[in-house]
Amino acid sequence: MKKVLLYYNFSYPVGGGDYLPLVFAAELLKRAEVTLAVDMKSGYGKSAAFFGMDHALAGLRVEQLMPEGYTLAGHTFLSSWHRSRRLKRLARQADVCISTCNIIDFGKPGHHFINIIAFGNDGFADYVNHRRIPALRRLRRAFAETVLRRLSGMRSKRAIIRDPREHIYPNSEYVNRLLREFYSPFNGTLFYPPTTFTPADHDAPARDPLKVVYIGRFNPKKRIPDIAGIVERVRAASGQDLTLHLAGPQDPGEYGVFIRRLAEEKPWIKLVGPVYGEAKEDFLRSGTYAIHAERDEAFGISVTEYLKAGCIPIVPDEGGTTEIVASPRLTYSTDDEAAEILARLLREDAFHKEALTHCAARAKAFSMETYMENQHKVLDRILAGAEGTG
Repeated sequence: MKKVLLYYNFSYPVGGGDYLPLVFAAELLKRAEVTLAVDMKSGYGKSAAFFGMDHALAGLRVEQLMPEGYTLAGHTFLSSWHRSRRLKRLARQADVCISTCNIIDFGKPGHHFINIIAFGNDGFADYVNHRRIPALRRLRRAFAETVLRRLSGMRSKRAIIRDPREHIYPNSEYVNRLLREFYSPFNGTLFYPPTTFTPADHDAPARDPLKVVYIGRFNPKKRIPDIAGIVERVRAASGQDLTLHLAGPQDPGEYGVFIRRLAEEKPWIKLVGPVYGEAKEDFLRSGTYAIHAERDEAFGISVTEYLKAGCIPIVPDEGGTTEIVASPRLTYSTDDEAAEILARLLREDAFHKEALTHCAARAKAFSMETYMENQHKVLDRILAGAEGTG
């Protein structure tokens, strides 16, 4: 039986990205000896319990890489070096090495699944945000990548990505294009992540024809004021009492205060708070429209949830969410264009019905059944490759 080393950090609060390593581990356990390397076992335990995966992962060997007391806030270059040494030691005993947490140096060829754009190379993150990097900053990062990493025995992200023996899995065509622009061609395969939300068969609440929903974090990248502005334009132009309902954990800092004040000033904005399980399902299925405003979203799990819940999402014309919706008629370049799409959905029954039909078809493309079929094919190829080199 082949030996697989699977890596994921589990050092952030529980999030949607945690599901990928869990479902990978559950399938691989049926066909291989699996070691899951994590930054902190406590984070893994919380995620396995949250997603109800404890039983499916019984017998999984879990190795903690970081010392007790480690926190993400206290992460340093020495932390990365410590992780790298431990991970390479484990990799020596493995036939297959898989990172479900972006690019990692196993000390040998591996498979690397991208889950966020900010995956540890600040130069790439700068390129995504600005498309240009100041010369001095480029020199500093080149020094860090070449000299410091070489002295520490850690390969740079660039070196790993451009090594043809490594295999990279971008989580959208958008990320795939940016990676190829920044790093040049590499050995890669597109792989959309799993989206766990699946509406149950129980009766759904009545759908409000004038309800716009948003679910996700409250932070500046999500552009919640822009979403509110779009709804406000349509309210003024149509004369209809559209409402915007925002669900998600509220930031206790300045941005959270700003959003709360915005809702106080505009009574048609409703703050719902975090929703989970059946409450989340009921919330999404009670809406008719959803607006997404982040423009550099690597994938956009919340948009797949809107589709599955029967909402019509309106998304920017860049980022991974464009691929998910896959309809130019539901994507926008400016907030004015987004407002016009929403207004047209309100006033044109034929356009509204066409959009619903299209969104229902897109929802099937991101069903768990479709995802599991794709995962099985990918893991089959990975294990088959290991058999060829064993």
